[in-house]
Amino acid sequence: MMETGSIPELQVRQREPATPDGDVAYQLEIPADVRCIKDAVELIAFHCFGGSPPPGGRTLFRIRVLLAEAISNSILFGASGNRARTVRIEALVNDQRIRLEVTDDGPGFDPREVPDPTLPDGLARPIGRGLFLIRSLADQVEFNEQGNTIWMTLARSS
Repeated sequence: MMETGSIPELQVRQREPATPDGDVAYQLEIPADVRCIKDAVELIAFHCFGGSPPPGGRTLFRIRVLLAEAISNSILFGASGNRARTVRIEALVNDQRIRLEVTDDGPGFDPREVPDPTLPDGLARPIGRGLFLIRSLADQVEFNEQGNTIWMTLARSS
């Protein structure tokens, strides 16, 4: 059991072999603890560029925001903030694109039912902003049927 004040050490695993498309996969599993978000985001972002600086700051910014929002939503909504539950993160990386995947073990949701936070009736609601940011920053966003996995794809050099 994790002590109240301690944050677990996170470690990224590289899946071998690479996918048939030539993607390299980096995987990370974290407890559903908001204190792990920053470290998880930085670890995955670092591996998305093979430990080298990204070609431009825009891609790194997008990765950080996409991951932070998706992981936060998984922890707060999917796992209900229960630290005994987990969130799984994977990055599939090749020369052209980065595909980020975040999965929780929660019941999922229907993304079509999330209100648009930019509409007048959505401005006062506390939900929907993270999904709005994700859809604005990713080139492509997909969900599994259950709604507990999100895939966010972006060009590697944008």
